Amino acid sequence: MKKVHILIGAMALGLSLAVYLSLGSSTAPQSTFVLLDGSSKKTSDFVGKVALVNFWATSCTTCVAEMPMIVRTHEKYAPRGYETVAIAMSYDPPAYVVNFAQTRKLPFLVAIDNTGTVAKAWGDVNVTPTTYLVNKRGEIVKRYIGQPDFAELHKLIEKLLAES
Repeated sequence: MKKVHILIGAMALGLSLAVYLSLGSSTAPQSTFVLLDGSSKKTSDFVGKVALVNFWATSCTTCVAEMPMIVRTHEKYAPRGYETVAIAMSYDPPAYVVNFAQTRKLPFLVAIDNTGTVAKAWGDVNVTPTTYLVNKRGEIVKRYIGQPDFAELHKLIEKLLAES
């Protein structure tokens, strides 16, 4: 019975955190993303854009299944000031990440969090996929654990892109 109470408490905490983050009052952590080509981007590089920050792994079946929808979302909104960065988890072999990105011709930024520092900064992410939507001011407006409802995500992206 004690385990059930702990689980319920943890679920309630997760739900309250998701609601808090959906209010847009949490500033995205300052992170440096090391991209597959060896270059880097910082969280601050996305200010003025709406950004999707997706933590994923090649071994995560939900991550692999949602990737074509993330690609379509990126292609739809990138011309309007939308950015996507997919961050592979520290346990993901770099060769697998590179192969995945190349064979699927991912059109957005792909980074490898080889030390786990980025995942830790973004709320100690350890469940994949975990995705954050960040507004033009650099505030997290939504956190998704698991695959997002892409129709809802698109409505939110449209709203955020319309903001000045």
